[in-house]
Amino acid sequence: MTTMFDEGLAPRQANFAQLSPATFVERSGRVFPDRLAVVHGVRRHTWAQVLRRSRQLAQALARLGIGKNDAVALMLLNTPEMVEAHYAIPGMNAVMLPLNVRLDAASIAFMLEHGDAKVVLADAEFFGTLAESLKILRAHGRPEPVIIDVLDSSLPPDPAAPRMGALEYEALLAAEDGSVPLRNADSEWDAIALAYTSGTTGQPKGVVTHHRGAYLNAVSNLVTWAMPLHPVYLWTLPMFHCDGWCFPWSIAAQAGVHVCLRKVDPVAIFKLIKQEGVTHYCGAPIVHNSMINEAQANPPKLGHPVKAMVAGAAPPAAMIEGLEGIGIEVTHVYGLTEVYGPAVVCPQQQAWGPLPLGERARLNARQGVRYPLQEAVEVLDPDTMQPVPHDGETIGEVMFRGNITMKGYLKNPEATEAAFAGGWFHSGDLAVVYPDGYLKIKDRSKDIIISGGENISSIEIEDVLYRHPAVLAVAVVAMPHDKWGETPCAFIELKAADQKRIAADPQAEEALRQDVVRHCREHLAGFKLPRAITFGELPKTSTGKIQKFELRGRAGSARAIDV
Repeated sequence: MTTMFDEGLAPRQANFAQLSPATFVERSGRVFPDRLAVVHGVRRHTWAQVLRRSRQLAQALARLGIGKNDAVALMLLNTPEMVEAHYAIPGMNAVMLPLNVRLDAASIAFMLEHGDAKVVLADAEFFGTLAESLKILRAHGRPEPVIIDVLDSSLPPDPAAPRMGALEYEALLAAEDGSVPLRNADSEWDAIALAYTSGTTGQPKGVVTHHRGAYLNAVSNLVTWAMPLHPVYLWTLPMFHCDGWCFPWSIAAQAGVHVCLRKVDPVAIFKLIKQEGVTHYCGAPIVHNSMINEAQANPPKLGHPVKAMVAGAAPPAAMIEGLEGIGIEVTHVYGLTEVYGPAVVCPQQQAWGPLPLGERARLNARQGVRYPLQEAVEVLDPDTMQPVPHDGETIGEVMFRGNITMKGYLKNPEATEAAFAGGWFHSGDLAVVYPDGYLKIKDRSKDIIISGGENISSIEIEDVLYRHPAVLAVAVVAMPHDKWGETPCAFIELKAADQKRIAADPQAEEALRQDVVRHCREHLAGFKLPRAITFGELPKTSTGKIQKFELRGRAGSARAIDV
């Protein structure tokens, strides 16, 4: 029904624009042209330079035939070129395809083929893997994408270094004048990026996200963190992971500084925090734990407040305590690739301030509530699709609804329909809700251990193990058991000093194992105790997430303990 508020009041060019984060860099480049924008070793670029270089990249890609909905693959680390790609490619309505640089050649080939990549921007470090991927494409009869070599100028020059493609990044940019502005998408529903989930069985799924969601989540980041103008952001989080949780665009919106870092190293992190005045950074729990470990050996003097975001199923309270001890204020977020990275946050309440550190850490370890611009996050019974009671005990599945949710899975309508069944995006994560409305992840549905009919949360056991002073990282998985069906099995990565100690004295390993068991007995019910404990380095993704699927394969041969 048409009313007086509709007649003659249709949206038009003057009062309605499609939302796209590509507009942020255009504003900062014009409003703050002389402000520092990118730091990478000796390289320093202002926002005017970043805007010009991003425009030049967009013009160069257009000259290569890239247009709307064409995929441009990014085989890059956290370098200035990766920052520029996040502005240029959306600014010409093409689609970013960030590649996990730690994957093998077959996986990269699958993503290039499935995503129909027309161009690949490739860091020289990964030429070998990419060459093998291209062989696979040729064997499949697929056309090869155009390769653009990215030679990181922060590395020592090597005249003998091999070349991959016929084109080189800086030469391409130099051939363009950068006069064509970056533009909004034709529609905010247009695809902005294609990101592949880390498949544990079969091939990974291609998550397609849109301009509207990226814009809104970039703004949500700013609101959530109360991020002021000109923040200094350190890239410990890989930009190829969920488009860096949309922070490339958040930093552009506030004309901040991107401090680039090719590889995560706690010594380098503390050095850059002090040297560049870093105010904000993000990372997985393993990154923060490595920093805590380094700080225990070499206490840093940061000299200024630092804010960190940590994401994961449930960062242990010991980690939050450790960071606060260094002087780093932690914001705990949670999300998935399908919801652009963080979409749930644990905001600290005023009443928590006077509480003891341990109790505040326990409250902060919950995932929390929905992001400001996400419509809804609920914990629902997957059978009835009704909210679970807010009793902190009843388990349901975390589900999302709103603009910060993917378009769907590329070329996979069945998986898309299943993911959106009942009008919600199904995360696969199991959680409870407390009376204050904050949710807490209990486990992935596939990670719950069912022992003798009892459901055991692997996360609960991991949280206890993280409190042992020798533990750097831990993962608990199910291990087959003749009587109980399955029981918990713990894989533990030790801190450096403890690794050296047990390497020098074989008897020390068994003594440490028994000490870990005693520690668990003090905090866990008997049926939850790990029946096997193995020490060693844990397999991880490039974003620091522990690959539990690999550990499940090892669990049958793990050393058992009589508890």
